Amino acid sequence: MTDTMTPEQRHRCMSHIHSKGTKPEMKVRRWLWSHGYRYRLNVKSVPGKPDIVLRSYRTAIFVNGCFWHGHDVEWKVESGKWKVTNSDCSKIPTTNREFWVSKIRRNQERDQENYKMLYENGWQVIVIWECQLTAKKLEHTMREVALLLEGNMLSRYKKHTIIPYTTEEEAPIPIAAE
Repeated sequence: MTDTMTPEQRHRCMSHIHSKGTKPEMKVRRWLWSHGYRYRLNVKSVPGKPDIVLRSYRTAIFVNGCFWHGHDVEWKVESGKWKVTNSDCSKIPTTNREFWVSKIRRNQERDQENYKMLYENGWQVIVIWECQLTAKKLEHTMREVALLLEGNMLSRYKKHTIIPYTTEEEAPIPIAAE
């Protein structure tokens, strides 16, 4: 399929795509706020500058666009070129394919580096994909996020002492006499 826009029109269109305050991010933010979760946005001091940071839960949430981060795209190198298998929600353009493949691969590599750095610093990382925020899937996805947040909070305050179980043969239970 040929591009119906001139290069100037395409440039203008692409230059209006921003990385903050996207519709998927706003859906997540509204849900979190309405359910009592308080957060900070795009905190520069946290590695990777996550979209949403919940410091009290020590959790960073990334809301990724399926196209820009290559959600479920399979990459293989065949005879020196990338062979790309598109997913249902992310399709790599066929025009200027080498540019898009390298750009999306760089995004994925940078994401993995950021997630690793956060894990090493004791942060929980939650990645929410744009395709998980459709009207049918939003509530289910956000309930899973809430479970992860609450589980993370509980694990931070859980005492890790093991109390051994003793049987009656090992230690008889004292019985009060009448």
